[in-house]
Amino acid sequence: MSDRLDELKGNVKAGVGKLTGNERLEARGKTGAATARGRRKTKGVLREGAGSLKEGVGDLLGSERLEVEGKAERLRGKAERNG
Repeated sequence: MSDRLDELKGNVKAGVGKLTGNERLEARGKTGAATARGRRKTKGVLREGAGSLKEGVGDLLGSERLEVEGKAERLRGKAERNG
């Protein structure tokens, strides 16, 4: 959740910079938002991959619990990645 908050703070900072004509603040805000967005998407991709792996292992071992946990993790990662 902190990545989303950092992204929001960056967007607010960029907006304030644009409104006040402060180019440096606007640039710092845009950079902060882009960095947070990149972190969030990377975490989502990694979680999605781990979930797919867990789901496959659960299917291979015949463990319905492991398979369901993997699917939940994969879907959580997909939601994080897509925003």
